[in-house]
Amino acid sequence: MGIFVSLLVLSALIFFHELGHYIAAKLMGVYVEVFSIGFGKRVATIKKWGTEWSIALIPLGGYVRMKGQDDTDPTKKSYDPDSYNTKTPLQKIFILLAGPLANFVLAFVLYFTIGLAGPSELSPVIGEVVKDSPAAKAGLMNQDEITAIDGKKITSWSEMAKLIGESNGDVTLQVKRDGYLHTIVLTPELKDAKNMYGEDIKRKMIGISSAGVTHKLDLGFFGTLKYAYDQTLYASTMIFTGVKKLIFAEVPVDQLGGFISIVQLTSDATEAGWITLFFFTALISVNLGVLNLLPIPALDGGHIIFNLYEMIFRREISEQVMVKLTIAGWVILFALMGVGLYNDISRLTS
Repeated sequence: MGIFVSLLVLSALIFFHELGHYIAAKLMGVYVEVFSIGFGKRVATIKKWGTEWSIALIPLGGYVRMKGQDDTDPTKKSYDPDSYNTKTPLQKIFILLAGPLANFVLAFVLYFTIGLAGPSELSPVIGEVVKDSPAAKAGLMNQDEITAIDGKKITSWSEMAKLIGESNGDVTLQVKRDGYLHTIVLTPELKDAKNMYGEDIKRKMIGISSAGVTHKLDLGFFGTLKYAYDQTLYASTMIFTGVKKLIFAEVPVDQLGGFISIVQLTSDATEAGWITLFFFTALISVNLGVLNLLPIPALDGGHIIFNLYEMIFRREISEQVMVKLTIAGWVILFALMGVGLYNDISRLTS
């Protein structure tokens, strides 16, 4: 079931990405020859609106093949009026950006749908108090609910952690216990921890863990719009930062995951319910949009760089250089896929 849902999710994300390219190409008057979900041998094809719509055997990507544009052979060009090659660099960039943009829009729609349903948020209720920690010494107990820090009301565990992390010196907690409010003053300690990228960091903590109590958010229409925007922006920033850290070797390459990880996480998300599945799908959609903007030939970002070069220097990049860069781009992509697959298998066997 997990594999089926994973393939369905990936196919949907690829479809929307390529649909963005398709719509932009049609708007710019470019003839689209093939719209394919997957690579390799085609298993199903229909022809509609002058385009061959196909599903191919290997479901790890997709493509829109426009007249005069072929990543497998950059020397194949056409200079007919409805060809990609006859469009201005700005028009080409618009077509190229439309794919990643479609992924960001899809993520926004998914987050908006989650917002309408009332997403759950972790409440600041204590589950366990670490022995000899600042919390234990100050008298905090299991099932205490922290309602304010230094006079600032909080409603979520993340708000509480953020305020504690930003504190200087003592913090004053307002704690609800058995229906009564108590004021507790303690001093957070700087402890070793890991961030979301697996990096070793120092973080101010008081020695408590969550009880796992959640509450639903009632956002309203405009609140839901803001929620969708904030979540899309947060996911984009997180993934951009993660990619940057991988490129500059700030995080180990074993953090990279592949198709097996996606299948496993999608399966877990499916079991947790449709809201969790939508969350994960939105995150993967943003991921797909960000990765396609990387300046690697054979990706949208690489082609955007070629067109920016043409805009600046008033000439196309030489055919020989383009072929070499495109081959290098495919080598990089296959290498990354190989590393991701290797990491997946290593995690499974360990």
